[in-house]
Amino acid sequence: MIEEGSPVLLIDPRGKRYLVRAKDREFHTDLGILQLGELIGKPYGTRIESHRGETFVAIKPDINDIIAKMRRGPQIVHPKDAGIIIAYAGISPGDTVIEAGAGSGALTLFLANAVGPSGRVISYEVRKDFYEIAKRNVELAGFSERVILKNRSIYDGIDEERADHIVLDLPQPENVLPHAVDVLRPGGYFVAYTPCANQVHRFYRALEEFREHFLRVMTVEVLVREQEVKRECMRPRTMMLAHTGYMTFLRKL
Repeated sequence: MIEEGSPVLLIDPRGKRYLVRAKDREFHTDLGILQLGELIGKPYGTRIESHRGETFVAIKPDINDIIAKMRRGPQIVHPKDAGIIIAYAGISPGDTVIEAGAGSGALTLFLANAVGPSGRVISYEVRKDFYEIAKRNVELAGFSERVILKNRSIYDGIDEERADHIVLDLPQPENVLPHAVDVLRPGGYFVAYTPCANQVHRFYRALEEFREHFLRVMTVEVLVREQEVKRECMRPRTMMLAHTGYMTFLRKL
Protein backbone atom coordinates (compact mmCIF):
# COMPACT_ATOMS: atom_id res chain seq x y z
CA MET A 1 0.00 0.00 0.00
CA ILE A 2 1.05 3.57 -0.64
CA GLU A 3 1.47 5.35 2.68
CA GLU A 4 1.32 9.09 3.19
CA GLY A 5 4.71 10.60 2.42
CA SER A 6 5.96 7.53 0.54
CA PRO A 7 7.88 8.08 -2.71
CA VAL A 8 5.89 7.21 -5.83
CA LEU A 9 6.95 7.04 -9.45
CA LEU A 10 4.23 8.35 -11.77
CA ILE A 11 4.38 7.32 -15.41
CA ASP A 12 2.33 9.27 -17.94
CA PRO A 13 0.90 7.93 -21.25
CA ARG A 14 4.11 8.93 -23.08
CA GLY A 15 6.34 7.03 -20.65
CA LYS A 16 7.61 10.20 -18.95
CA ARG A 17 8.41 9.62 -15.25
CA TYR A 18 7.82 11.85 -12.24
CA LEU A 19 9.14 11.11 -8.74
CA VAL A 20 6.72 12.48 -6.14
CA ARG A 21 5.57 11.84 -2.58
CA ALA A 22 2.04 10.76 -1.74
CA LYS A 23 0.69 13.83 0.01
CA ASP A 24 -2.57 15.74 -0.01
CA ARG A 25 -1.53 18.27 -2.64
CA GLU A 26 -1.80 19.07 -6.32
CA PHE A 27 0.88 18.03 -8.80
CA HIS A 28 0.98 20.00 -12.06
CA THR A 29 2.09 18.48 -15.37
CA ASP A 30 1.62 19.47 -19.00
CA LEU A 31 -1.01 16.70 -19.19
CA GLY A 32 -3.06 18.15 -16.38
CA ILE A 33 -3.27 18.42 -12.60
CA LEU A 34 -3.13 15.34 -10.35
CA GLN A 35 -4.44 15.08 -6.79
CA LEU A 36 -1.65 13.09 -5.09
CA GLY A 37 -3.78 12.50 -2.00
CA GLU A 38 -5.84 10.04 -4.06
CA LEU A 39 -2.87 7.64 -3.94
CA ILE A 40 -2.76 7.28 -0.15
CA GLY A 41 -4.00 3.87 0.96
CA LYS A 42 -4.06 2.52 -2.61
CA PRO A 43 -1.84 -0.31 -3.91
CA TYR A 44 1.13 0.35 -6.18
CA GLY A 45 -0.01 -0.01 -9.77
CA THR A 46 -3.00 2.26 -9.14
CA ARG A 47 -4.04 4.49 -12.04
CA ILE A 48 -5.13 8.06 -11.44
CA GLU A 49 -6.42 10.66 -13.88
CA SER A 50 -5.46 14.28 -14.30
CA HIS A 51 -8.15 16.95 -14.57
CA ARG A 52 -7.74 16.62 -18.35
CA GLY A 53 -8.56 12.90 -18.28
CA GLU A 54 -4.98 11.67 -18.86
CA THR A 55 -4.15 8.44 -17.02
CA PHE A 56 -0.98 8.06 -14.92
CA VAL A 57 0.27 4.80 -13.37
CA ALA A 58 1.75 4.93 -9.85
CA ILE A 59 4.50 2.37 -9.17
CA LYS A 60 7.04 1.91 -6.40
CA PRO A 61 10.34 3.53 -7.39
CA ASP A 62 13.52 1.46 -7.22
CA ILE A 63 17.01 2.74 -6.50
CA ASN A 64 17.67 3.51 -10.19
CA ASP A 65 14.52 5.63 -10.41
CA ILE A 66 15.57 7.65 -7.38
CA ILE A 67 19.11 8.18 -8.66
CA ALA A 68 17.82 9.19 -12.09
CA LYS A 69 15.64 11.90 -10.50
CA MET A 70 17.89 13.06 -7.66
CA ARG A 71 19.70 16.39 -7.59
CA ARG A 72 23.24 16.25 -8.99
CA GLY A 73 26.39 18.21 -8.37
CA PRO A 74 29.58 16.42 -9.51
CA GLN A 75 29.66 13.54 -11.99
CA ILE A 76 28.09 10.40 -10.51
CA VAL A 77 29.31 6.80 -10.49
CA HIS A 78 27.20 5.05 -13.13
CA PRO A 79 25.10 1.95 -12.39
CA LYS A 80 27.39 -0.20 -14.56
CA ASP A 81 30.33 0.64 -12.28
CA ALA A 82 28.37 0.58 -9.02
CA GLY A 83 27.07 -2.88 -9.89
CA ILE A 84 30.58 -4.24 -10.47
CA ILE A 85 31.82 -2.68 -7.22
CA ILE A 86 29.03 -4.31 -5.22
CA ALA A 87 29.34 -7.66 -7.01
CA TYR A 88 33.13 -8.01 -7.03
CA ALA A 89 33.49 -6.86 -3.41
CA GLY A 90 30.62 -9.08 -2.29
CA ILE A 91 28.90 -6.22 -0.48
CA SER A 92 25.93 -7.78 1.30
CA PRO A 93 23.05 -7.04 3.69
CA GLY A 94 24.33 -6.16 7.16
CA ASP A 95 27.77 -4.99 6.00
CA THR A 96 29.42 -1.80 7.21
CA VAL A 97 30.94 0.12 4.29
CA ILE A 98 33.15 3.19 4.57
CA GLU A 99 32.90 5.38 1.50
CA ALA A 100 34.75 8.58 0.64
CA GLY A 101 34.09 11.10 -2.08
CA ALA A 102 30.32 10.99 -1.72
CA GLY A 103 29.78 13.72 -4.31
CA SER A 104 26.09 13.76 -5.22
CA GLY A 105 25.57 10.49 -3.35
CA ALA A 106 24.75 8.11 -6.22
CA LEU A 107 27.24 5.43 -5.17
CA THR A 108 26.26 6.07 -1.56
CA LEU A 109 22.67 5.12 -2.43
CA PHE A 110 23.69 2.01 -4.37
CA LEU A 111 25.80 0.89 -1.39
CA ALA A 112 23.03 1.67 1.11
CA ASN A 113 20.57 -0.32 -1.01
CA ALA A 114 22.96 -3.29 -0.98
CA VAL A 115 23.69 -3.32 2.78
CA GLY A 116 19.99 -3.07 3.64
CA PRO A 117 18.35 -1.81 6.85
CA SER A 118 20.73 -3.77 9.07
CA GLY A 119 23.87 -2.42 7.36
CA ARG A 120 25.60 0.94 7.50
CA VAL A 121 27.33 3.21 5.01
CA ILE A 122 29.63 5.84 6.52
CA SER A 123 30.46 8.36 3.81
CA TYR A 124 33.14 11.07 3.96
CA GLU A 125 32.82 14.17 1.77
CA VAL A 126 35.24 17.08 2.19
CA ARG A 127 33.26 19.69 0.22
CA LYS A 128 30.38 21.25 2.13
CA ASP A 129 28.26 21.89 -0.98
CA PHE A 130 28.56 18.28 -2.14
CA TYR A 131 27.88 17.07 1.40
CA GLU A 132 24.60 19.01 1.45
CA ILE A 133 23.54 17.62 -1.94
CA ALA A 134 24.35 14.05 -0.86
CA LYS A 135 22.46 14.54 2.41
CA ARG A 136 19.30 15.64 0.58
CA ASN A 137 19.56 12.70 -1.82
CA VAL A 138 19.98 10.22 1.03
CA GLU A 139 16.82 11.65 2.62
CA LEU A 140 14.99 11.42 -0.73
CA ALA A 141 15.84 7.71 -0.94
CA GLY A 142 14.68 7.11 2.64
CA PHE A 143 18.13 5.87 3.70
CA SER A 144 18.85 8.32 6.53
CA GLU A 145 18.84 5.55 9.13
CA ARG A 146 21.48 3.48 7.35
CA VAL A 147 23.78 6.25 6.01
CA ILE A 148 26.06 8.47 8.09
CA LEU A 149 27.52 11.42 6.18
CA LYS A 150 30.62 13.23 7.42
CA ASN A 151 31.82 16.59 6.12
CA ARG A 152 35.55 15.91 6.44
CA SER A 153 38.50 14.44 4.55
CA ILE A 154 39.22 10.74 4.92
CA TYR A 155 42.85 11.54 4.09
CA ASP A 156 43.12 12.82 7.68
CA GLY A 157 42.10 9.44 9.09
CA ILE A 158 39.15 7.08 9.59
CA ASP A 159 37.06 7.54 12.72
CA GLU A 160 35.64 4.01 12.69
CA GLU A 161 37.55 1.13 14.23
CA ARG A 162 36.22 -1.56 11.91
CA ALA A 163 34.65 -1.87 8.48
CA ASP A 164 33.74 -4.71 6.14
CA HIS A 165 34.70 -2.75 3.02
CA ILE A 166 36.17 0.60 2.00
CA VAL A 167 35.07 2.17 -1.30
CA LEU A 168 36.75 5.35 -2.56
CA ASP A 169 35.98 7.79 -5.35
CA LEU A 170 38.94 10.07 -4.71
CA PRO A 171 41.82 11.58 -6.71
CA GLN A 172 44.44 9.97 -4.41
CA PRO A 173 43.06 6.74 -2.93
CA GLU A 174 46.61 5.67 -2.02
CA ASN A 175 46.52 8.23 0.80
CA VAL A 176 43.90 6.09 2.55
CA LEU A 177 45.91 2.85 2.46
CA PRO A 178 47.71 3.47 5.81
CA HIS A 179 44.35 3.99 7.55
CA ALA A 180 42.68 1.06 5.78
CA VAL A 181 45.26 -1.44 7.00
CA ASP A 182 44.09 -0.91 10.58
CA VAL A 183 40.35 -0.56 9.94
CA LEU A 184 39.50 -3.08 7.21
CA ARG A 185 38.53 -6.54 8.44
CA PRO A 186 40.39 -9.59 7.08
CA GLY A 187 38.62 -10.68 3.90
CA GLY A 188 37.14 -7.24 3.30
CA TYR A 189 37.71 -5.25 0.12
CA PHE A 190 39.39 -1.95 -0.57
CA VAL A 191 38.00 -0.49 -3.80
CA ALA A 192 39.47 2.54 -5.59
CA TYR A 193 37.46 4.18 -8.37
CA THR A 194 39.65 6.43 -10.52
CA PRO A 195 38.92 7.91 -13.96
CA CYS A 196 42.51 8.23 -15.26
CA ALA A 197 45.23 5.68 -16.00
CA ASN A 198 47.94 7.77 -14.33
CA GLN A 199 45.96 7.59 -11.08
CA VAL A 200 45.92 3.79 -11.32
CA HIS A 201 49.70 3.73 -11.93
CA ARG A 202 50.32 6.00 -8.96
CA PHE A 203 48.09 3.84 -6.75
CA TYR A 204 49.95 0.66 -7.74
CA ARG A 205 53.30 2.27 -6.95
CA ALA A 206 52.08 3.33 -3.51
CA LEU A 207 50.61 -0.13 -2.95
CA GLU A 208 54.07 -1.73 -3.02
CA GLU A 209 54.57 -0.62 0.58
CA PHE A 210 51.39 -2.42 1.66
CA ARG A 211 51.49 -5.59 -0.47
CA GLU A 212 51.85 -7.85 2.57
CA HIS A 213 48.40 -6.74 3.77
CA PHE A 214 46.44 -7.44 0.57
CA LEU A 215 45.86 -10.08 -2.10
CA ARG A 216 43.96 -10.40 -5.40
CA VAL A 217 44.84 -6.96 -6.72
CA MET A 218 42.79 -6.40 -9.87
CA THR A 219 41.83 -3.40 -12.02
CA VAL A 220 38.86 -3.48 -14.40
CA GLU A 221 36.67 -1.16 -16.44
CA VAL A 222 33.15 -1.76 -17.71
CA LEU A 223 31.72 -0.85 -21.12
CA VAL A 224 27.99 -1.05 -21.87
CA ARG A 225 26.62 -1.35 -25.39
CA GLU A 226 22.86 -1.40 -25.78
CA GLN A 227 21.34 -3.42 -28.64
CA GLU A 228 18.79 -2.07 -31.10
CA VAL A 229 16.21 -4.80 -31.66
CA LYS A 230 13.77 -4.49 -34.58
CA ARG A 231 11.53 -6.98 -36.33
CA GLU A 232 13.97 -7.53 -39.22
CA CYS A 233 17.29 -6.66 -37.62
CA MET A 234 19.25 -6.61 -34.38
CA ARG A 235 22.40 -4.50 -34.19
CA PRO A 236 24.44 -2.55 -31.64
CA ARG A 237 23.38 1.05 -31.12
CA THR A 238 25.75 3.60 -32.60
CA MET A 239 26.35 5.24 -29.22
CA MET A 240 27.57 3.33 -26.16
CA LEU A 241 28.51 4.07 -22.58
CA ALA A 242 32.22 3.41 -22.71
CA HIS A 243 34.98 4.41 -20.29
CA THR A 244 33.89 6.17 -17.12
CA GLY A 245 36.47 4.93 -14.63
CA TYR A 246 38.86 2.20 -13.52
CA MET A 247 38.02 0.09 -10.49
CA THR A 248 40.87 -1.42 -8.52
CA PHE A 249 40.05 -4.16 -6.00
CA LEU A 250 42.27 -5.27 -3.11
CA ARG A 251 41.35 -7.92 -0.52
CA LYS A 252 42.62 -7.59 3.03
CA LEU A 253 44.62 -10.46 4.50
